[in-house]
Amino acid sequence: MSLVGNLEELGLGEILQIVGLSRKTGVLFLHCEGREGSIVFRQGQVVRATSSTFQESLGEVLIQKGVIDLAVLRKALAFQQEEGFRERLGTIFIKNFGISSEVVEDIIREQIEYVVFTLFSWQEGTFEFVTSHHIDTIDGTRLDPLQFMLSQGLNSQILAMECARLLDESAHAAETGYAPGEGINRSGAEADFDLDVTSAGNSYAPSLPLNIKMPLIIVDDDEPTLKAVSEGMRQLGYDVYAMTRSEDTLIKVDALCRGGEHPTILVDLIMPKMDGSGVLGGLELLDLLHNNFDDNHIIIMTDYRHADAEEKVLDMGYNFIVKPRRVEIDNEDVFQNFLGLLYDEVCRVESGGELPERQKSFNLGDEMRIEMGDVDHAPVVSEQENSSSLSLLRGMLEELNNPDLQGGVLLLVLRFASEFLNRAIVFLVQDKVVCGAGQFGISEGKTCGDEMVRAIHFPLETDSMFTKPSRTYQPVSFVPHPSALDAHIFEQLGGGVPEEAYIGPLVSQSRVIGFLYGDNLPDKRPVGDTESLSIFLSQAGVAMEKSNLERLLHEKVTQ
Repeated sequence: MSLVGNLEELGLGEILQIVGLSRKTGVLFLHCEGREGSIVFRQGQVVRATSSTFQESLGEVLIQKGVIDLAVLRKALAFQQEEGFRERLGTIFIKNFGISSEVVEDIIREQIEYVVFTLFSWQEGTFEFVTSHHIDTIDGTRLDPLQFMLSQGLNSQILAMECARLLDESAHAAETGYAPGEGINRSGAEADFDLDVTSAGNSYAPSLPLNIKMPLIIVDDDEPTLKAVSEGMRQLGYDVYAMTRSEDTLIKVDALCRGGEHPTILVDLIMPKMDGSGVLGGLELLDLLHNNFDDNHIIIMTDYRHADAEEKVLDMGYNFIVKPRRVEIDNEDVFQNFLGLLYDEVCRVESGGELPERQKSFNLGDEMRIEMGDVDHAPVVSEQENSSSLSLLRGMLEELNNPDLQGGVLLLVLRFASEFLNRAIVFLVQDKVVCGAGQFGISEGKTCGDEMVRAIHFPLETDSMFTKPSRTYQPVSFVPHPSALDAHIFEQLGGGVPEEAYIGPLVSQSRVIGFLYGDNLPDKRPVGDTESLSIFLSQAGVAMEKSNLERLLHEKVTQ
């Protein structure tokens, strides 16, 4: 991966997110008005940071903090030189001078965080990320024998969010004259900016009296649902933190853990990913929480069932609970019943109760076939299951027409498609060029699924599987006989030709503005009944066009 550009167009926060999510190893070089800086990554983790405006060495910082004296520093430097700079200075202090490894690691971590924070103030200049398969621990140079470098590294995504938050607080303090109580101390003295992601999950959790509830974090991109659930749990005695974004959630969890608290976290399964794409943002957040804060209790909630995602949640050792859809939130009986189930589940996980037996998954396509009248080829289902399929389509259409729609039409399209297909891609048509815009279910290898999809661009007029639906404006399920372009697209998506595929056009004002492509790879099975999905897409194109026009109008008004 080669990443080059201007800081005015792509800020350091976005760069850290990109490198972190892609788990790349390499060096990010920054240049700004004669100043130079660099951030070293190993597998997406920040392991080192330097800046020409920050010249303090590890030895100087250890002296300032009273850990060593000047005589010890001189002996360590002499030893490092005699050994040909084969070891980091921190390692020499630990092995040869009896300095605690925890003390050295904490100071190095603090200094790396401070350097990265100072680099965030560089609003202009250029950057270049250079990938490398190997990061030298000593850098092979005598010019920088006192480098700050960690073995484990800092989570670059959380570091980016915390730096951005502190920068905002500093700007606010400058405007109001109020000095915030936390942040990075530029003098190098004691600071409260220690995002120790690698050890946060092992923090001590104090024993609490039974009448005191653990803090509860609720994450949901749908604000009406988030407000209702948060207020309901507060009335039950919980100290609730309501979050709409994964980034803010990670920061809050880290802050609570470092303060000795271990919150229970309730995460919505179907919401945007942190980069704004995809449909299973809750699964992405769960993975980050599981890897970095594994001592916390986590519950997944969902209003629309996704069997594969639920299977992954259960395999990781967590449970999920079905929440009311937005149209049901105002139904007092439905909502109170959900609160009761949620309270019981929170009590279960906080008390260490066993995971309930797995719920049997259902086939939404079979349910919809019954609704559409194809009874002969469908299994017998209950009236309750049949009603569920009706409310699913009805609820999605109501959300589609909701002016306060959270996450955008594209997210809703992917959300509904996930009920029918193993994987799906939304393509948008711009100036007669078809471009990948979002996806779910694309296998991730060296390149993540979103990058694979966004790399797909081709002329609409080229012979392909999209030709027929682009001319007829009608959805189609078909057995692929790949053209040259189709073969290239399948290869771009990870290889393999599906048993059957589905393409539904997104139409607005008598023109195709996009497509939904879907199949069931890696399973070799047909796509099944997609009639209700086609009904939904017939309305989604108009809603998407309306949303884009409103966004453009808003941008013009605010300019």
